[in-house]
Amino acid sequence: MSAAAAFFYLFAGVTVASGFMVIASRNPVASVLYLILAFVNAAGLFVMMGAEFLAMILVVVYVGAVAVLFLFVVMMLDVDFAQLRQGFQRYLPIGALIGAIFLIELVLVVGSWSIDPDLLQAPLGPLASAEGVTNTQALGRVLYTDYVFYFQLAGMILLTAMIGAIVLTLRDRPGVKRQNIAVQNARTQADAVETRKVPSRQGVEV
Repeated sequence: MSAAAAFFYLFAGVTVASGFMVIASRNPVASVLYLILAFVNAAGLFVMMGAEFLAMILVVVYVGAVAVLFLFVVMMLDVDFAQLRQGFQRYLPIGALIGAIFLIELVLVVGSWSIDPDLLQAPLGPLASAEGVTNTQALGRVLYTDYVFYFQLAGMILLTAMIGAIVLTLRDRPGVKRQNIAVQNARTQADAVETRKVPSRQGVEV
């Protein structure tokens, strides 16, 4: 067995095992940690395929932002898991029916799946670029030339969603001091500092 095949089976096995432990673990914090482990090993698989940009995005975005956010939310929320398990018996038949439907669909998909004979002759390593550019450069050229308008549209949609979330959550609360940039910039030394002559051994009336 070559080193590439050994690393593939290692990353793939850890990814599948981590994905199973995400849903099998009783502790939600452990589930999030197993999810992070699955993302890291999936990034290793992307690196072996020559897609280093996707591996970097998977680690930076999903592990560094999404999974860590899940971990913070799970650790900060005081969830009563005993109360959540009280309605488990009530929804067990519906859950079992849905699980059986998904299992039948998976069996049908796997049973009708076949391997292309030409795929077995494909090279195992990553394909070299025709122009001598990296995977990230090729993806950037396509993204900012052929799909630049869709890229800008996606940015506008995300900006609109961010502004909407800020507007919906912004509330004026009485008694809370807020920063006013215009008032701060208009302040002078006379407004901010008061110089008073204090006689020796005497106090100052406030």
